[in-house]
Amino acid sequence: MNKNMFTSFLIKYGEIGVKGKNRYLFENALMAQIRYALKRIEGEFRVHKAEGRVYVDALSEFDFDEAVGALKCVFGITGICPMMFREDEGFDKLKEEIVDYVRKVHPDREGRTFKVNAKRARKSYPLESMEINALIGELLLEEYPELKVDVHNPDIMLYIEIREKIYIYSQIIPGPGGMPVGTNGKAMLLLSGGIDSPVAGYMIAKRGVKIDAVYFHAPPYTSERAKEKVVELAREVSAYCGPIYLHVVNFTDIQLAIYEKCPHDELTIIMRRYMMKIAEHIARETECLGLVTGESIGQVASQTMASLLVTNEVCTLPVFRPCIGMDKQEIITISENIGTYETSILPYEDCCTIFVAKHPVTKPNLDIIKRHEHNLDEVIDGLMEEALKTEELIIVHK
Repeated sequence: MNKNMFTSFLIKYGEIGVKGKNRYLFENALMAQIRYALKRIEGEFRVHKAEGRVYVDALSEFDFDEAVGALKCVFGITGICPMMFREDEGFDKLKEEIVDYVRKVHPDREGRTFKVNAKRARKSYPLESMEINALIGELLLEEYPELKVDVHNPDIMLYIEIREKIYIYSQIIPGPGGMPVGTNGKAMLLLSGGIDSPVAGYMIAKRGVKIDAVYFHAPPYTSERAKEKVVELAREVSAYCGPIYLHVVNFTDIQLAIYEKCPHDELTIIMRRYMMKIAEHIARETECLGLVTGESIGQVASQTMASLLVTNEVCTLPVFRPCIGMDKQEIITISENIGTYETSILPYEDCCTIFVAKHPVTKPNLDIIKRHEHNLDEVIDGLMEEALKTEELIIVHK
């Protein structure tokens, strides 16, 4: 296929099309995300909509594969259609261009089937859709006898759209689906250096949620390389959801206090509760509507149903867990597909794994946990205030 012949893309979307009077808001958000994604590659592009369609037109030379790769990161897109568009210079001219199109785009025609799908959106055009289908189909059978017609399951579906201009395309490259980022509010992701939390951020962003993130750093028990690893994970996720405001919180003194004053089999649960408290505080200050974690039921001791109940108790904002029903391999597969897996498995420990108990409680009792947290009463307010006061904000983008 000659990729250089394409200078435009028709962008197909799914759920946006049923949004009624608010549809234009979702279309505008989609176009904003497309513009953001295309900034990562060389070339100048015009993103616009007309007659209920979104188009991307190249205004300069560009790399086709890079452009498609960038568009594949835009939530809300269900299909990317490389296309030709032409001025209406008469039906004879259109026939010439379609013959040329099929020759260049589908050189491997032997034994393949096709169907013509014409849509006459401009009703002043002299031929109706069915007439165009018949005439173009007959033309292609004459020009390329190796082709055969199959109206039910064709190898090649040739789309011809008669609008203000005439659009020709026959490929639909799958997009990621979902909803445009920013159309469903904002949430705070608890981002660690593991496999699960970047996947959770990706999945909640796919539903149109803008992502901020908080990372709990524990120097000197965790190195700068561990923080750099989390920043890189945020950067990979930002390819899909736009710039991420990453709040880095120094959690060392809080962890040491918990380690010193609380039962060791409850360390992870109590640390998670204070992480959630701090994350919720930052979330409220930044107008987030919920928290997001990478927890999956039963994966580790702090993710049993009983443990999640105890963790949730400190939160008043909703806690979203997109990975909750997945097994580890399902999460790994998504992380590989979105490009975070290789970074996640780098051997730099985060603060959760440093202070892990040998035999953590799997069925914590909320009343007992809260009673043991009273051991921290003299110090915890000051430690949390200091952690919040000294947080570092890093703006991360791809």
